[in-house]
Amino acid sequence: MEQLQSILQRLDKLESQEAIRALVTAYAIACDEHDIPRLSDLFSVEAVFCSPNGAMVSSGRDAIRDMFNTILKTRGPGFHWTHDVHAHIDPENPDRASGLVYGHAETTPHGVVSMAAFKYKDEYLREEGVWRFSRREISFFYYMPVTKYAEGLNQADRVYIDGEWHKADFPETLDSWVRFAGGDIS
Repeated sequence: MEQLQSILQRLDKLESQEAIRALVTAYAIACDEHDIPRLSDLFSVEAVFCSPNGAMVSSGRDAIRDMFNTILKTRGPGFHWTHDVHAHIDPENPDRASGLVYGHAETTPHGVVSMAAFKYKDEYLREEGVWRFSRREISFFYYMPVTKYAEGLNQADRVYIDGEWHKADFPETLDSWVRFAGGDIS
Protein backbone atom coordinates (compact mmCIF):
# COMPACT_ATOMS: atom_id res chain seq x y z
CA MET A 1 0.00 0.00 0.00
CA GLU A 2 2.85 2.38 0.86
CA GLN A 3 4.49 1.67 -2.50
CA LEU A 4 1.24 2.39 -4.36
CA GLN A 5 0.88 5.72 -2.51
CA SER A 6 4.45 6.64 -3.43
CA ILE A 7 3.80 5.82 -7.10
CA LEU A 8 0.60 7.89 -7.11
CA GLN A 9 2.39 10.87 -5.54
CA ARG A 10 5.23 10.68 -8.07
CA LEU A 11 2.74 10.37 -10.93
CA ASP A 12 0.81 13.41 -9.68
CA LYS A 13 4.07 15.37 -9.45
CA LEU A 14 5.03 14.47 -13.04
CA GLU A 15 1.55 15.28 -14.36
CA SER A 16 1.57 18.57 -12.46
CA GLN A 17 4.95 19.57 -13.87
CA GLU A 18 3.69 18.83 -17.39
CA ALA A 19 0.48 20.79 -16.76
CA ILE A 20 2.57 23.76 -15.59
CA ARG A 21 4.68 23.58 -18.77
CA ALA A 22 1.43 23.62 -20.77
CA LEU A 23 0.24 26.62 -18.72
CA VAL A 24 3.43 28.52 -19.55
CA THR A 25 3.00 27.72 -23.25
CA ALA A 26 -0.67 28.74 -23.18
CA TYR A 27 0.37 32.11 -21.73
CA ALA A 28 2.81 32.78 -24.60
CA ILE A 29 0.23 31.78 -27.20
CA ALA A 30 -2.52 33.90 -25.61
CA CYS A 31 -0.19 36.94 -25.54
CA ASP A 32 0.77 36.47 -29.19
CA GLU A 33 -2.82 35.93 -30.29
CA HIS A 34 -4.11 38.83 -28.13
CA ASP A 35 -6.61 36.39 -26.64
CA ILE A 36 -7.53 38.34 -23.49
CA PRO A 37 -10.23 35.92 -22.20
CA ARG A 38 -7.86 32.95 -22.52
CA LEU A 39 -4.98 34.92 -21.02
CA SER A 40 -6.92 36.07 -17.98
CA ASP A 41 -8.26 32.55 -17.34
CA LEU A 42 -4.68 31.36 -16.87
CA PHE A 43 -4.50 33.34 -13.60
CA SER A 44 -6.12 32.49 -10.28
CA VAL A 45 -8.80 34.87 -9.02
CA GLU A 46 -6.41 36.54 -6.56
CA ALA A 47 -3.28 36.34 -8.70
CA VAL A 48 -0.57 39.01 -8.82
CA PHE A 49 1.42 40.07 -11.89
CA CYS A 50 4.40 42.35 -11.32
CA SER A 51 7.80 43.55 -12.50
CA PRO A 52 10.74 44.80 -10.40
CA ASN A 53 10.72 48.17 -12.18
CA GLY A 54 7.03 48.67 -11.34
CA ALA A 55 5.96 49.12 -14.98
CA MET A 56 3.52 46.23 -14.74
CA VAL A 57 1.71 45.64 -11.45
CA SER A 58 -1.75 44.18 -11.08
CA SER A 59 -3.55 42.26 -8.35
CA GLY A 60 -6.49 40.02 -9.12
CA ARG A 61 -7.55 38.29 -12.33
CA ASP A 62 -9.75 41.21 -13.44
CA ALA A 63 -6.97 43.77 -12.96
CA ILE A 64 -4.49 41.50 -14.78
CA ARG A 65 -6.97 41.17 -17.66
CA ASP A 66 -7.35 44.95 -17.81
CA MET A 67 -3.57 45.48 -17.70
CA PHE A 68 -2.96 43.09 -20.59
CA ASN A 69 -5.86 44.57 -22.54
CA THR A 70 -4.18 47.99 -22.25
CA ILE A 71 -0.66 46.71 -23.02
CA LEU A 72 -1.67 44.59 -26.00
CA LYS A 73 -3.57 47.51 -27.57
CA THR A 74 -0.15 49.14 -28.09
CA ARG A 75 1.28 46.03 -29.73
CA GLY A 76 1.08 44.67 -33.21
CA PRO A 77 2.40 41.21 -34.00
CA GLY A 78 4.58 39.52 -31.45
CA PHE A 79 6.09 36.09 -30.89
CA HIS A 80 7.17 34.61 -27.54
CA TRP A 81 9.40 31.60 -26.95
CA THR A 82 9.65 29.94 -23.59
CA HIS A 83 12.81 27.98 -23.04
CA ASP A 84 13.77 26.56 -19.69
CA VAL A 85 10.71 25.83 -17.56
CA HIS A 86 11.52 24.69 -14.05
CA ALA A 87 8.60 23.84 -11.78
CA HIS A 88 9.01 22.74 -8.18
CA ILE A 89 5.95 21.14 -6.61
CA ASP A 90 5.59 22.04 -2.93
CA PRO A 91 6.19 18.80 -0.99
CA GLU A 92 3.92 20.04 1.81
CA ASN A 93 1.05 21.03 -0.50
CA PRO A 94 0.87 19.34 -3.94
CA ASP A 95 -1.62 22.01 -5.11
CA ARG A 96 1.08 24.70 -4.94
CA ALA A 97 4.28 25.07 -6.92
CA SER A 98 6.95 27.60 -7.75
CA GLY A 99 8.90 28.02 -10.92
CA LEU A 100 11.38 29.86 -13.07
CA VAL A 101 10.84 30.34 -16.80
CA TYR A 102 13.30 31.84 -19.28
CA GLY A 103 12.17 33.24 -22.61
CA HIS A 104 12.61 35.56 -25.57
CA ALA A 105 10.16 37.68 -27.53
CA GLU A 106 9.95 39.62 -30.73
CA THR A 107 7.42 42.40 -30.22
CA THR A 108 6.21 45.60 -31.84
CA PRO A 109 5.33 48.11 -29.12
CA HIS A 110 3.96 51.25 -30.78
CA GLY A 111 5.07 49.82 -34.14
CA VAL A 112 8.75 49.55 -33.15
CA VAL A 113 10.24 46.13 -33.92
CA SER A 114 11.82 45.06 -30.64
CA MET A 115 13.36 42.06 -28.94
CA ALA A 116 13.47 40.96 -25.35
CA ALA A 117 15.06 38.33 -23.13
CA PHE A 118 13.34 37.77 -19.81
CA LYS A 119 12.59 35.41 -16.98
CA TYR A 120 9.48 34.83 -14.98
CA LYS A 121 9.56 33.97 -11.30
CA ASP A 122 6.26 32.14 -10.88
CA GLU A 123 4.00 30.72 -8.23
CA TYR A 124 1.29 28.30 -9.30
CA LEU A 125 -1.93 27.13 -7.71
CA ARG A 126 -4.05 24.12 -8.62
CA GLU A 127 -7.71 25.09 -8.29
CA GLU A 128 -10.32 22.41 -8.88
CA GLY A 129 -7.76 20.32 -10.75
CA VAL A 130 -6.52 23.17 -13.00
CA TRP A 131 -3.07 24.75 -12.61
CA ARG A 132 -3.02 28.56 -12.83
CA PHE A 133 -0.58 31.36 -12.10
CA SER A 134 -1.01 32.75 -8.60
CA ARG A 135 1.94 35.12 -8.99
CA ARG A 136 4.02 36.01 -12.03
CA GLU A 137 6.98 38.38 -11.89
CA ILE A 138 8.70 39.33 -15.14
CA SER A 139 12.33 40.51 -15.12
CA PHE A 140 14.20 41.70 -18.20
CA PHE A 141 17.76 40.88 -19.24
CA TYR A 142 17.10 43.24 -22.14
CA TYR A 143 14.23 44.84 -24.03
CA MET A 144 15.11 47.10 -26.94
CA PRO A 145 14.42 47.95 -30.55
CA VAL A 146 16.32 45.65 -32.89
CA THR A 147 18.18 48.70 -34.21
CA LYS A 148 19.64 49.25 -30.71
CA TYR A 149 20.71 45.62 -30.10
CA ALA A 150 24.40 45.95 -31.03
CA GLU A 151 24.67 49.17 -29.03
CA GLY A 152 22.67 48.10 -26.02
CA LEU A 153 23.41 44.50 -25.19
CA ASN A 154 26.84 45.08 -23.64
CA GLN A 155 25.79 47.69 -21.08
CA ALA A 156 23.94 47.61 -17.76
CA ASP A 157 21.18 49.85 -19.15
CA ARG A 158 19.60 47.30 -21.53
CA VAL A 159 15.92 48.20 -21.31
CA TYR A 160 14.94 50.89 -23.81
CA ILE A 161 11.60 52.59 -23.10
CA ASP A 162 10.28 55.79 -24.63
CA GLY A 163 13.66 56.84 -25.99
CA GLU A 164 15.62 56.23 -22.77
CA TRP A 165 17.87 53.45 -21.52
CA HIS A 166 17.03 51.90 -18.12
CA LYS A 167 18.85 49.38 -15.93
CA ALA A 168 18.15 45.75 -16.71
CA ASP A 169 16.57 43.69 -13.95
CA PHE A 170 19.28 41.02 -14.05
CA PRO A 171 21.94 39.58 -13.86
CA GLU A 172 23.82 42.46 -12.21
CA THR A 173 21.38 42.51 -9.26
CA LEU A 174 21.74 38.81 -8.46
CA ASP A 175 23.65 37.95 -5.28
CA SER A 176 25.78 35.41 -7.16
CA TRP A 177 26.67 38.01 -9.82
CA VAL A 178 27.66 40.58 -7.17
CA ARG A 179 29.78 38.03 -5.30
CA PHE A 180 31.47 36.90 -8.52
CA ALA A 181 32.15 40.49 -9.63
CA GLY A 182 33.71 41.08 -6.20
CA GLY A 183 36.05 38.12 -6.66
CA ASP A 184 34.18 35.68 -4.41
CA ILE A 185 33.99 32.44 -6.37
CA SER A 186 33.53 30.15 -3.39
